[in-house]
Amino acid sequence: MDLSYSDEEKAFREEVRTFLKEKLPKELSDKVRGGDELGKADIERWHAILNEQGWLAPNWPKKFGGAEWNAVQRHIFEEEAAAHHAPRIVPFGLSMLAPVLQKFGSKEQQDYWLPRILSGEDWWCQGYSEPGAGSDLASLKTTAVRDGDHYIVNGQKTWTTLGQHANMIFCLVRTDKDVKQQEGISFLLIDMNTPGIEVRPIILLDGSAEVNEVFFNDVKVPAENLVGEENKGWTYAKYLLTHERTNIAGVGFSQAGLTAVKRIAKAEMAGGKPLIQNPHFAARLAQVEIDLQAMSTTNLRIISKAAAGTAPGVESSMLKVKGTIIRQEINDLARRAAGAYAMPFASEAIEGSNAGLPDPLAAGPVAAQYFNNRKLSIFGGSNEIQRGIIAKVTMGG
Repeated sequence: MDLSYSDEEKAFREEVRTFLKEKLPKELSDKVRGGDELGKADIERWHAILNEQGWLAPNWPKKFGGAEWNAVQRHIFEEEAAAHHAPRIVPFGLSMLAPVLQKFGSKEQQDYWLPRILSGEDWWCQGYSEPGAGSDLASLKTTAVRDGDHYIVNGQKTWTTLGQHANMIFCLVRTDKDVKQQEGISFLLIDMNTPGIEVRPIILLDGSAEVNEVFFNDVKVPAENLVGEENKGWTYAKYLLTHERTNIAGVGFSQAGLTAVKRIAKAEMAGGKPLIQNPHFAARLAQVEIDLQAMSTTNLRIISKAAAGTAPGVESSMLKVKGTIIRQEINDLARRAAGAYAMPFASEAIEGSNAGLPDPLAAGPVAAQYFNNRKLSIFGGSNEIQRGIIAKVTMGG
């Protein structure tokens, strides 16, 4: 297997680097590098820059306005974007809902919603998890009862990431209680400004409000906002989750994180020598680098399947488990290398900066990133559930 880049791929990498140097605003890359919290305006600004370039939706077919990059192009862009400290592309509309609409949505839904995702007119959030229905998603309780040309929705969603910014939410709702759990679920698109919806922030340990609870009380949703067929939502949900899990691997983030760990470990001293020369630390660093290189190859193989129009199968579960383990190990190594510099102080932790400490390596966000990324083990389907899926598919049962 030849893993070297072709001349065309090397030229594409140079094109991406040039674009990032010329178009990525310094204030945004400084925020990302320093671990500062990005606001809605920051993310919308970066999305608009990418959309103007035609690069906001690298995985979309050109007929829907996407770049239709191949797997290697997407891999190269992800690497370079992380290396230049570009903001991440928020995935809910672009990488999660859009593939579902493109495969299962009506022509009218595709024509209306997809351009609005690209233009930024709509900010989507995900309405999957509920109290008591996270890893066991099929046990969800939020109901949608058909009433003429509308559905009436009642229930609660939780852990709704960036829901405070969203004007739209895609939701799994129960439309039939008398059948097997997976067979009574539907997929609805809901306007967050509809009367009866309330968003309450969940304050995290680091003081941020990244996630929310969303309550639905007799919310009236047009029946035309049903995606696909009623009671077939579980099929669409699984299709969406394979795309979400593939994205969670975050190869580019891990590569950028590994570079930062090496930078810190070369500067910090342990026993009179740079930390990177400590045998125990160096062994952990080498192991995670080997694992990351192996996962990078696997990631290329899986996104090739996605680019070919095939939803990744059990491989996305493998990628999700391995990707989260690697990211958490890199976070842990960074925290250990930064030592006291990584200690968050109350107000500085929220800002993501330890400006008061004499730290030339911008170690301020390290501890916050370590704690925040503990969540990677459970969102998008917990790692325990993914291991069960892998065992069932590969060994039968």
